[in-house]
Amino acid sequence: MKKLTLLLLCLFGMTQAKAQEPSATPADTVKTWQTKGNASLLFNQSTFDNWLAGGENNISGTIGVNYDFNYKKDDITWDNKVIASYGIVKTRTSSFAKKTDDRLELNSLLGKKFKPDSRWYYSAFLNFKTQFTKGYEYGKDANGVEIRTEYTNFLSPAYLTFGPGILWKRDDNLKFNFAPATSKITFVDKNFTLPNEAYFGVKEGKSLRYELGAYASAYYKLDIMANVTFENILSLYSNYLEDPQNVDLDYQLNIVMKINKYLSTNLSFQTIYDDNAFQGFQIRQVFGVGANYGF
Repeated sequence: MKKLTLLLLCLFGMTQAKAQEPSATPADTVKTWQTKGNASLLFNQSTFDNWLAGGENNISGTIGVNYDFNYKKDDITWDNKVIASYGIVKTRTSSFAKKTDDRLELNSLLGKKFKPDSRWYYSAFLNFKTQFTKGYEYGKDANGVEIRTEYTNFLSPAYLTFGPGILWKRDDNLKFNFAPATSKITFVDKNFTLPNEAYFGVKEGKSLRYELGAYASAYYKLDIMANVTFENILSLYSNYLEDPQNVDLDYQLNIVMKINKYLSTNLSFQTIYDDNAFQGFQIRQVFGVGANYGF
């Protein structure tokens, strides 16, 4: 909790400093819908032949889309974001191609201003997360041959989180939302469930888990320097009904460093803490140079 508190204080401090600056993007008084997105394809290959220092032949690739479609008119704002990515790696010694990334996420945030000149809004939000394909646990049989067992799949798990709240928004690049009465539903394939709610907190033989709690989210996107963009996405959730002190955390950092119009270096970092899924931090990082297209 100390680390979590420190993280929140740092983000809040940056926000207060940034909030004193004028908005980087002038408000568009004509168009009610603003759309922007980024598609990327990262590809890596390593080959070794009589390489005494050691190494393993491998090939990997990751494709991703990050797309925003936002509405603004008078005192109404509606921000929507879709994040989708999928990646695999194949090594010479493995019998299977393994995933390096697999996620599908939708964020939707609706707000109505307290008053015309305010940055505070009444809000309602929805967040949905799942994956595209099957996920496996890997091991070896009695003969030392690699085997795998299906553990996850599309919509197993899937998370749906929604609720009313209060939003503070400077612009599309900086906003906070707090929802004190948030519903969270975890969906799974009941055939995967385990005793003692060991499969994502869902009871054995059931297909969903319901939680009611408090949700907080922050979004902060900034240009560190020319052609270098940092996008920070943070969400926190505390379940009133069970162990409210165990705060679920999901933090994403997406860095795009443009080389030219079509090439860039991309870094994606994500850490998740959810004790119903795993007793510890889950960490994922993808880094590479590849084709990048903004639209």
